[in-house]
Amino acid sequence: MDTPDQAYIDKFYNRTVQLINDYNPDIIYFDDSYLPLWPISDVGLKITAHMYNKSVAANGTNKSVITAKQLNDWQEKTVLRDVERGALDHISEKPWQTCTCIGEWHYDKHVFYRQGYKPAALVIGMLVDIVSKNGNLLLSVPLKSDGSLDSEEIKILEKLGAWMNINSESIYDTKPWKIFGEGPAAEGVNPLSGPGFNEGKLMYGSKDIRFTSKGDNVIYVTVFGIPEESTVIRSLGRKTEYNTRKVKTVELLGSDAEVSWTQTGDNLSIAAPASAPAREAIVYKVTLSRR
Repeated sequence: MDTPDQAYIDKFYNRTVQLINDYNPDIIYFDDSYLPLWPISDVGLKITAHMYNKSVAANGTNKSVITAKQLNDWQEKTVLRDVERGALDHISEKPWQTCTCIGEWHYDKHVFYRQGYKPAALVIGMLVDIVSKNGNLLLSVPLKSDGSLDSEEIKILEKLGAWMNINSESIYDTKPWKIFGEGPAAEGVNPLSGPGFNEGKLMYGSKDIRFTSKGDNVIYVTVFGIPEESTVIRSLGRKTEYNTRKVKTVELLGSDAEVSWTQTGDNLSIAAPASAPAREAIVYKVTLSRR
């Protein structure tokens, strides 16, 4: 592989800065290990500084995002870490992102013919898992040559939209809780391979749950699928490593039905619902006492 000369580096810088100046993007996705042309050139750092400074001048603070892959500790302080077709197996103090696709990165009709797309339930599971670990999901839905979606892609997006219509408050404006979840997948180890590529190594089952939180006393508990028996949440007992507060209320998002639950020192047990507002995953909104 030839080392790029200065003319190429200058052209790359000028084109990217012109894009930033002309279109004011909120996010630039660099498919690089750290920044473009690093460590041959610092042009990627200069582009990043330009975008951040431009955002600060317009907003008083930086509201723009630049992504990159395989970052070390100091690099994570400068740009957002992107994990390709995979996810972290722990909560990250710093925000991060997964980039993945429901099929191939470019449209492949054979994926449609063999019904090879990720099903909506899997995408929803990935979304919940990623958000519980302080991540963001960047989901690609490849378009046909005429710019349209095929019928299977539309079905998947409609199911995603229907689930979000019911459960979006457990995703938007939330933060990770003290732990990201419980269950077999949460207890497993799933290291990344290079920039990511650990997707599908650990699958979510009916015994897996994930947490997100809002404010000081609201915890969202997502249960994958429809539970056929009580959901027992060990970390939400009154005398556990992660909680010492009483549960005030438990609600099932998307349902007006009363939820039956009991809290002991060891766990919170929620009875299986008579009916579920969504087949892919259900979300309980747990409100704790203030103290």
